[in-house]
Amino acid sequence: MIRVCLTLLLSLAVLAPATAADKTAADKNETEKKTKLKGLLITGGCCHDYDNQKLIITEGLSQRVSISWDVVHEGGTGRDHKVSVYKEAGWASRYDVIVHNECFGGVADDDFVKSIAAAHFEGVPAIFVHCSLHSYRTAPIGADAWRELIGVTSRRHEKHRGVLVQNVNQFNPIMKDFPTEWKTDNGELYIIEQAWPNCVSLAQAYGEDTKKVHPVIWTNKFGKAKVFGTSLGHHNETMNNDVWLGVVSRGLLWTVGKLDEDGNAMPGFEGTGVKPIKLPGLKPVPEKK
Repeated sequence: MIRVCLTLLLSLAVLAPATAADKTAADKNETEKKTKLKGLLITGGCCHDYDNQKLIITEGLSQRVSISWDVVHEGGTGRDHKVSVYKEAGWASRYDVIVHNECFGGVADDDFVKSIAAAHFEGVPAIFVHCSLHSYRTAPIGADAWRELIGVTSRRHEKHRGVLVQNVNQFNPIMKDFPTEWKTDNGELYIIEQAWPNCVSLAQAYGEDTKKVHPVIWTNKFGKAKVFGTSLGHHNETMNNDVWLGVVSRGLLWTVGKLDEDGNAMPGFEGTGVKPIKLPGLKPVPEKK
């Protein structure tokens, strides 16, 4: 009788419905089969609402580009965390594109920082958003490798206020549908100290504090890799906007060679369709002085 009961229990276990985890894994595998691209989002660190921003980025870009995502979100709200995936051999080669939206300005390990840049130098495309520009800035030598990868050098920002963005390269396919001027409701203009030789500015903004014009959207080439960057994105309201998501999507498609001359996704690389992304009304964490 005991043997019969055990056999029955084992049979029931085999026939039991899938758990929530099993269903999530199955859904993810099915999504990846349907998409053309696989992306990695690196996020976390100081001063921003990365819980919501990872949703804006992954959902917003997938609505416009045929892409599925792995997300590495770690480091809490600290500044000196070393993202674990960067220590894995061949970490970047598993993806079609890497999106950097991290804020770890306190990491000063030169070899660690240079290794991130080296992974992209071999040809893996990159997208850089906002505080990724200020990440790794304390690395004495590695910081410049990181900045050359991004295409610009920035260490600080102006006071918080709306940013008036001017389209300065309207015939570039990435800038299709980007208005001649776009005023963000709020913002944090990054002070660009240097544009590296392969950087091409697509949009700029005038800094009221510095009395200078600063690139805010650009492309770059680093080794074999194409790079798209924007310093815009401190506030969720800036990101969760068709203008921001549209230009970043086209920038992503450009980095992987799937943006046509008219600024459209090439056939088969279109996303699922644009729809609102609803988020709680959270604000960025104030920066510590």
